[in-house]
Amino acid sequence: MTMLFRTTLGNGPELVLVHGWGLHGGIWAGLAPALAARFHVTVVDLPGHGLSAEVRARDLDAYADALAAVVPGRATWLGWSFGATVLLCMCLRHRQLVERLVLVGATPRFVRAPDWLWGMEPEALDTFARDLSSSYHVTLQRFLSLQLGMDETARTLARQMRVELFRYGQPDPVGLDAGLAILRTADLRALLPCLQVPCQVIHGARDRLVPVAAAQFLAASLGTSSHVLASAGHAPFLSHPEEFRAVLDAFLHD
Repeated sequence: MTMLFRTTLGNGPELVLVHGWGLHGGIWAGLAPALAARFHVTVVDLPGHGLSAEVRARDLDAYADALAAVVPGRATWLGWSFGATVLLCMCLRHRQLVERLVLVGATPRFVRAPDWLWGMEPEALDTFARDLSSSYHVTLQRFLSLQLGMDETARTLARQMRVELFRYGQPDPVGLDAGLAILRTADLRALLPCLQVPCQVIHGARDRLVPVAAAQFLAASLGTSSHVLASAGHAPFLSHPEEFRAVLDAFLHD
């Protein structure tokens, strides 16, 4: 398989940042430079996203294997949303590469089921996917506004993020569909107790996509605690960067 596109900055222990579905590594533009003061930071574009648009991955295992090839040895891995799901699978398949995990806006199952009430309705996921496919710029701008708020500081940050996130245009439709299939079907609940690795779960109390209860279930299954940011939504590293970095730094320094 062709290697995923990645950028690196800083020096120190390895730290890899993994973005969410439909986006690319540019989502970390505000966080990566701060982390590079202490870490060798690798920002990766997942298969079918950003500058990895030509890399094909047919299922979650293939995503995980492509991600495992990004760094040669053990690293701390930070994944957000769909990226956290890929990380969980990667850790199960390539435990030797994982020093620690940080899971943000994460859930073991995105879609609601009779035995899982803390997921999205399948129809809501399909609507979001359809909107993103047909009107990527408009849908992503709406997503950023929901996560960042509407005050002047938030609007300025949203403008900066739009420049970064639209840098490569719309994601490859094949890549979007492959990721969407994983969001619809992935269910890692039964496998979570197998992940014997130091982990930090960070979540926004106002997350509209992944309920806090899902993060609490995830943390309990991993034998750790969840840190909930009271005023944040699905992307706390964007909306509350200082508070997010304080929680992250406390875990990374431990």
